[in-house]
Amino acid sequence: MNKPDKTYSKAPWRAKLYEVIYEADTPMGKLFDIVLLIVIVFSIILVMLESIAHLNAKYYEEFYIAEWAITIFFSVEYILRIITIHKPKKYIFSFYGIVDFLSTIPSYIAYFAGGNNMWLAIRALRLLRVFRILKVTRYIGESNRLIGALKNSRAKIIVFLYAVIIICIIMGTVMYLVEGPEHGYTSIPLSIYWCIVTLTTVGFGDIHPVTPLGQFIASFIMIIGYGVIAVPTGIVSAEISKSDRNTVHTNTQVCPVCHESTHTDHAGFCHNCGNKLNEK
Repeated sequence: MNKPDKTYSKAPWRAKLYEVIYEADTPMGKLFDIVLLIVIVFSIILVMLESIAHLNAKYYEEFYIAEWAITIFFSVEYILRIITIHKPKKYIFSFYGIVDFLSTIPSYIAYFAGGNNMWLAIRALRLLRVFRILKVTRYIGESNRLIGALKNSRAKIIVFLYAVIIICIIMGTVMYLVEGPEHGYTSIPLSIYWCIVTLTTVGFGDIHPVTPLGQFIASFIMIIGYGVIAVPTGIVSAEISKSDRNTVHTNTQVCPVCHESTHTDHAGFCHNCGNKLNEK
């Protein structure tokens, strides 16, 4: 365990803001998270509505004002998260720190760059606001369990995908030999594309087997496809069940020094750096 940082102390107002912004065990912390979640959802809906031409033309000013209100709100939140934490770089370069930055900065670029010649490029940048949808995941506790399960099972999933790729290459080549260019299978890559579409049960129908042997092979690939869908689900589900058996109940306290967030209930000190946690 790392030694606690004795040099770090926060002013009362910073300590209070930190508790509200980074923790959800207090009434104010819960209220802040609920308000932020509502604003995030509203901003996502706003981005979608702006993409509808006739609505954007009719309510352009309303959309513009609402977008800037949301941008300012997120900007204040971003700044507060930086100034209330001991190591700002840890947040700035974290996944959610980058998401927060990308979902806020396009509006400022559009405003300061301006100009008709720049608008097409700026409009593409403004689409980065859809990153706000990723901010929602931090308020869904189950998402962390799912991400953890995916990480723990990534080796098995990679091996499985490797096997699927081999099957697609082999079966695609076989179909190229069986059906041939006269039936639409003009190349091995195109045949492999058909095999992937069939194996995943998507079935676009742009090319399809005509010969009896080709149809038999296609039927076999379709049956395998159901197993392809089920196996990754089973791998991840097994990993989630395993994590449930080993689950240690944690709270939402975040260490103000190292930003560690996986503390057990009633923990008085950070298990990573040893710093004293806020009392509840």
